[in-house]
Amino acid sequence: MILDHIEQADRYIYLHPLFARAFDVLRKINLAVLKPGRNEIDGDRMFVMLDLKTGKGRNEARLESHRKYIDIQLTVSGEEEIGWRRMGQCMEISEPFKPDNDIQFYADAPVAWVAVPPKHFAIFWPEDAHAPLAGTGALQKLIVKVAVNPSKA
Repeated sequence: MILDHIEQADRYIYLHPLFARAFDVLRKINLAVLKPGRNEIDGDRMFVMLDLKTGKGRNEARLESHRKYIDIQLTVSGEEEIGWRRMGQCMEISEPFKPDNDIQFYADAPVAWVAVPPKHFAIFWPEDAHAPLAGTGALQKLIVKVAVNPSKA
């Protein structure tokens, strides 16, 4: 997991062949043209999701993980907080893996919580179980889904 300000995003572009484009999208995207949910960038290789939700608080946030995609989650407005636990330490599967949505849920509790204020992003690899929406109040965020293996997406 990585947490940083969007102004520092160029530090991370070498970690994945699609990260430079993903961060460029996050810096330049016009929110007025996005619809909630999936918005296309590069087919299944990379897309962006607009979330307009209300935070659930720590007690209601559930750990999740993905196999096919890396998440880059950028808070636009509101106070997001995300729980984290290494997926290898998750022992209680609450919902089995759903390949169509690339998601699995766990009943385990996060071992750490991180605030992700506006203009900050968090990167979660498949090894990072994360519990988004742990903040409270109205939240607007962008999630760029980057294929772990872009040549197979």
